[in-house]
Formats: sequence, structure tokens, C-alpha cells
Amino acid sequence: MGETQKQWSSINQSILQYLISLLVWKAVSGQIRYSIPEEMQKGSFVGNIAKDLGMDGKHLSEHGLRIVTRSGTIQYFALNFNSGILQTSERIDREAICEKAEKCILNFQVIIERKLKIYGILVEILDINDNDPHFPPWEEKLEISEMSTLGSHFDLPQAEDPDLDTNSIHSYQLTGSNHFSLQVQMDENGIRRAELVLDKPLDREVQSVHDLILTAFDGGDPVRSGTAQIHVIVLDANDNAPVFSQAVYEATAIENIPKGSTILTVRAVDLDEGIYGEIKYFFHKITNKIFQTFLLNSTTGEITLAGNLDYEDSSLYEFEIQAKDGGGLSDRSKVVIFITDLNDHAPELEVTYLTNDILENSPIGTIVAILNVQDSDSGSNGEIICSIDPDLPFQLKKSMDNFYSLVTDGVLDREKVASYSITITATDHGIPPLSTATRIDLRLLDTNDNPPLFAESAYVSYLLENNLRGASIFSFRADDPDWEENSRITYSITEGHIQSVLSSYLSINSETGVLYALGSFDYEEVREINFWVKAQDGGSPPLISNVSMTLLILDQNDNAPQILYPSIPSDGSTGVELAPHSSEPGYLVTKVVAVDADSGQNSWLSYQLIKATEPGLFSIGLHTGEIRTARFFLDKDALKQSLVVLVKDNGQPPLSASVTVTVVLADSIPDVLTDLASISVPADPQSDLTFYLVVAVAFVSCMFFTFLLVLLAIRMYKCRTSQLCDSGNVNFSGVPVSQFVGIDGVRAFLHSYCQEVSLTTDSRKNQISSQQTCDTNDPILTFEDLNVSSGDQIVQGHGCEYF
Repeated sequence: MGETQKQWSSINQSILQYLISLLVWKAVSGQIRYSIPEEMQKGSFVGNIAKDLGMDGKHLSEHGLRIVTRSGTIQYFALNFNSGILQTSERIDREAICEKAEKCILNFQVIIERKLKIYGILVEILDINDNDPHFPPWEEKLEISEMSTLGSHFDLPQAEDPDLDTNSIHSYQLTGSNHFSLQVQMDENGIRRAELVLDKPLDREVQSVHDLILTAFDGGDPVRSGTAQIHVIVLDANDNAPVFSQAVYEATAIENIPKGSTILTVRAVDLDEGIYGEIKYFFHKITNKIFQTFLLNSTTGEITLAGNLDYEDSSLYEFEIQAKDGGGLSDRSKVVIFITDLNDHAPELEVTYLTNDILENSPIGTIVAILNVQDSDSGSNGEIICSIDPDLPFQLKKSMDNFYSLVTDGVLDREKVASYSITITATDHGIPPLSTATRIDLRLLDTNDNPPLFAESAYVSYLLENNLRGASIFSFRADDPDWEENSRITYSITEGHIQSVLSSYLSINSETGVLYALGSFDYEEVREINFWVKAQDGGSPPLISNVSMTLLILDQNDNAPQILYPSIPSDGSTGVELAPHSSEPGYLVTKVVAVDADSGQNSWLSYQLIKATEPGLFSIGLHTGEIRTARFFLDKDALKQSLVVLVKDNGQPPLSASVTVTVVLADSIPDVLTDLASISVPADPQSDLTFYLVVAVAFVSCMFFTFLLVLLAIRMYKCRTSQLCDSGNVNFSGVPVSQFVGIDGVRAFLHSYCQEVSLTTDSRKNQISSQQTCDTNDPILTFEDLNVSSGDQIVQGHGCEYF
């Protein structure tokens, strides 16, 4: 127990000495190097990384400093995120990690996520004297002939110490017999080897066995030691020693060959016969690792595989074989076994840093991920190349040994490709090559880089005038390939030069883009509206697109023709046109001029002569409105001719207006005055005839109703007296037919005087015209039935008269 405490006290002192002499420096390549002794306690100080990187330890968490870890590996160090100090997280045994390597270096990487920079950290593990020298576990036996000459040298087992330099084997000591002495020599590799030297002659008959103790000491402080027992057997005389056929045996073995495979066979020859010629083969001065890996057939010298060969564990095995005959003479030979590497390890690919979201407008060279690749194989089998799909806008860049950065190598557009699935493949150069792949899913975040777009550069829409208020006129739609708020579009009207019309009659739904009419349009007032519609997205800053809109108002037939000539004064009179008596057929008397405020076919006018004093005397051009004579004038033709002209448009339904044109048959103006004076004195025969006809009809009607009343009274009286009233029937069979002669006569008179009547109060506003075949059974219409005022004109024509 005291010995153990003393050893730990020595270790602690060594640790303190190393800590005091700790060296920290930065390499030009961006690496930081530390040196620490092995066997330090967990949590021991290694170095202040934050300070060495020039970082502020108070705000360390903002920099994202962390150690890059690899799965499946032991993490010997940890980073204190509060102070930025690197500490040990595991007990570090230099001999377990590096064995006999001259320098034992552990390397790892730290990453600053904020800057996306990687720094290599090298920690050299310094040796301390924490291992005792030790010999092979078995007892060493030496057979020496009694005939051996003084000064003969015999090999002794070699002690091993995993420590290095002064902490390794420093000296040997031999005790137990005065026949032998110890000689220590240093070989070409700097290893001290102990040999037994015969100082006094041996006599088997006096002493056949000598037990010796060999002690090995290291050079540490304190000194550590280990012992081995040497059992020397004295043999009878033997003339010839065994001799190996080769001083060095070399063989090559492929790693991963099965256990039991034969590696090589050694052979020695002894010229003696009998027991002195029998040769046995033994391992000489081998380590535990070789003892566990290979088997030696002591009889045949065949070396077979007992363990597993792994090139990554050891690429070379070197040891000695000893051949002894029965007389104790021996020979040694060296065996060197080279291990051939196979491509039996696929590359290891680990993502050290990764972002799954990136803005689509990220500049070229933006880091997406940092990867660490390793391959346990060597040579070309351990050479790795990383690759991705060349069609992707990304590139792999080797940042430092075994590290690759995945960076953008092209323009990213979320509207074309919203996400990427990037497969990174690490392939070695072995035969056949082995590979490992990992997939990175990257989503592009939207930026407002696309303005709203209309399908057309300009729109034209049509609207029928006299539309209803709130009618939907047109629906605008703009598309924005951006996402969420960046693609949310609002619509508005940009007023043009007809600002008052836009604000009074047009409105647009800001969300749907539907254009509405707030009022009713009049084609005669507004025929075309030009304005702009603006589409604005919800990005920051917003993007805007404008499109021009032309709204064409379509005409309806809502205006009747307006007669310009002859003009109709407010008093209802019309002008007088002259037509000479000598006019030939086709003579242009006058022309009716009319216009229609509508357009298109709604303004196409046609002229029609619907009333004339002398039918067939005049004609009118259907589309020109020209009134011409149709024949020569006759003496019986009235001097004053009244012509009613109907002007009708081509709309659906058609609208019309009429005008009365007075034509006087005279050769000159004085004749006109004379004729007008002569025709103004007598009353209009047509008007007198109508008056008398009305009086006659009224008188006859009164007589008829009086007669019916008298006849009814007589019949009722007779019914009472003759008691015939029970039947409730009135029988006119007894009335003579002669009593109805007056009614039949009136009907015959009306039938002989049937004609057409047209009533016109204002030819520009109202027109009442009817044409009907005369029927004596039709009821007689009065002025009250027709709602004709006393100022209305009654114009006669063919057909029936209506009152």
C-alpha cells in the first residue's frame, strides 16, 4: 500500500512538472497544439481554446464553438462552454493508444459555427513512468553443454517496458550463481539486450541445474523493476549446433486471412545424430501480441495464424525463431511478416455541420454543410474522393485534411426548385472501390424576388350601356410564384385621365381582382375608359406590376331618331314645300333629315311615307329621306298635300319618330299665297263629315235605347197581366223586324265609310297607329275611348275609323 501511494505521488509530481512546462503554440496551417502528460485525472486542464483563438470567453455561446465529434470514437477531451477551456474527459493511457510510437498525438477539430471555420487541435500525450518492466510470463529454460567454453554467450529473455526513453529499460541485474555473469549490449534499434556469459566451467556431474534471477530496471523516477527466473540445465557434450537455412525469413500475408492458415515454415539442420541431432523450434524474445497472433510448430517449424491480421492494426510483424538440438546447442533466425492491406473498410462519412434551410438569394459559396471523411485502410485503399450530382447547383470543396465543405455553386430559385435532396458519396480508390453515401435534405426559403405577373400585357373588355349598378365587369388575375406573404396580391385601380368617371363608376375588389361598375354608363356620354390596374404583393419591400385596361362601352338602342329637317316648332305647325304643277316624276320636292345619337345598326335610319293626302303622288327614299314626285300632277289633285313621314332606326326593338310635311302645288310664291287663301276659307270637308257622322250616330243610338226601354216596359206589363212572368224570359220574337231598320241602316252606313285613322299629338314622342279590316260588328269607339284631345289631328286613310 505504501509503495502504491509513493508511485502515485511520483506521478502527480511528474504531472505538475509537465503542466509547468506546458507549451502551447499555433501552427501556420491553422492548427493549435497542446502537450499534456498521460494519466491525468478527468477534468484536468489542457488549454484555453477561446483565448488561443482570440475569442471573448464571456460571450462564447454566441460564437457556437464546439468540438467536432465522430461517432464510434472515444472522446478524450471536452470543452467548457462557459470558460472556453479544454479539459480531459477520459483517463488517457499513452501506451494503450500509441504503444511504442515515438510521439503520441491525438487530433480533433473544433468549429466556430458563427464563422463556419474549422481549426485542428493536436494534443501530444507525454510519457510518464507508469509501467513496470516485465518479462514473458513463462519460465525461461536454458540448456548449456558442460563442454561450453568459458566466455560463451547465451541469450536471456528481454524485458519490455511500454514507457519510452528514460522511463523504459535502463539496466539488468543477475543473481543466483557465480558461474555466470551478465553482459548488456545495445542493438542497432537502441534496445538493451542481456546476455548470459559463462565465467566458470560447468560440470554436469557436480551441478546439473542452476536457478538464476534476472532483474530489469527502468530509468524513471522512482525506478521500477521486473524479474524473471532463468532455469539453466547443464547438458552433456554436443559437437554440432543447429543451423538455419536462412538468416532472415520473409513472408507476406493478406489481412483477414482465416485462422489456421500457414504463413511460412522455417528449417534448421543439425549434423549430429541421435538426441543431439533432434531439433526443436521456439519463439525467441517475442511480445504478447506476437505470441497471441502466431503459432510455431516446434517439430516442423511451421508458423500458422492463431489470431486476426489487420493491416490497420499492424502492417509488419518481426520476431526471432530459435532452433535447439538435444544437446542444448541453438541457432537463431529472424522472421519478418509483411501484411498486405485489403480494401476492407468503407469510408466513414459524418456530417459535422448542417443547415437544412437556406435563402434562395444566398450568394455563391454559401456553406450548407461540413463533412468529415475517414478511411481506416491505407495507401490507395484509404484515398477518398467525395462527389455529388454534377447537375445540382452545389459543389464540394476540400477545406483541410479529411474535411469537405458543401457550398452553393449556382443561382438558387425556389420558384423553380423548392427543395433539394443532395446525396454525397465518399468513394475510396481500392479495388473494388468501397463507398458510403449520406443524404442532405435542403429546403429553400422564399425571398420576394418575383413581382406579380398578369397573363396579358393589356386587357380589353366590353360593357353594354345602361348596365345595372354593382355589375361585374371583368376579373383580373395576377400570379406570383413566391410563397405565403410574398405571393399575397392586392389589386387597385390607378386612375387615368378620366378620373371622375373612375371614381364614380368603377371599383375593384382588392383581394379577388373583380372589377365592378358602381353606376350606369351612357354610351352617348362615355364610350371608352382607359386606366391601369396595379397588382402589389405582400413582400417587404413589395413588388408591383401594372397592366393597362381599356373598357369599351357598347351601344344600346335607347335613343329615338331626331328629325332635324323639317324642324317642328313648338306650336306644332310645319313648313310648306312648293311643287310646281309642271313637275315630272322623280322631281325632288324636299328632303327629310334625321339623326340618331346611337351608333352602329342602332343609328341606321330608314324613311317611310305612312300617310299622304294623295296616295301614290309622292315617294320617299328609303335611306336618303328624299321626297320626290311619283307621277305628273292632275287637276283633281288637292293643292295642299299633307305627307306623314316615319323615321325608324334599325335597333332591337326599333325606335321611330314622325314628321308632317306640307307640300303646296304651285309654280311660284304669289301662287302659293293665292292658293292658300282660297283653301283656307271653306271648312275642311273631311272634318265636317266626321262631325255630322258623330252627331248622326249619337242620335240614332239615343233613339234605339229609348225604343228598347219602351218595348221592355210594355213587355213587363203584359207579363204581369198574362202571368207569363214565371218563366223569367223576355221574348222579342213578337217585335217586328221593321223596328230594327234604323240600327241596320247605321251599320250599313259605317261599313260604306270605313277608313284608317292615325292620331298624332307629337310625332317626335308619341305615335299611335293602327290598321284593321273593317267589321260592322266592331264596337264604335268614342273620343274618350281613344283618349284623343280636342287638339289632336284625325288623319284619314284606308281601313276603319276609330273614335
